[in-house]
Amino acid sequence: MQPGRIAVIAAFCGFVCAVPAQADTITVVIKDLVFTPAAVTAKAGDTIRWDNRDILAHTATATAGGFDVMLPAGKSASTVVTKAGTIAYFCKFHPNMKGTVTVTP
Repeated sequence: MQPGRIAVIAAFCGFVCAVPAQADTITVVIKDLVFTPAAVTAKAGDTIRWDNRDILAHTATATAGGFDVMLPAGKSASTVVTKAGTIAYFCKFHPNMKGTVTVTP
C-alpha cells in the first residue's frame, strides 16, 4: 500500500473512532392509566421521555430514587439515565401504574 493512502486511511479511522455515540430518546406513552411500553431498554446517557396523553396528571417516580418526573395532563417530560441497572418506577398518584427501564453501559 502506498504511504499516502495509509495516511488517509489512518486519518479517516481517527476521525470515525473519535466521534462519540449519539444518545437516543426512548418514548413511553401514558394513556388510559398505563405506561406503554411498560419495559424499555436504554443505554447510559439516553433520555427517557414520557408523553402523558391522559386527562389526568401522572408521575414517573423511581422506586429506589433517582428520578421523580411530574407529568401534567397532555404534557411531556423527560430524564436522562446515567447508571447501568434496572430502574423500577411508578406513578405516585396511581400506584398500580408501573414500568421499568433497563440501562446498559
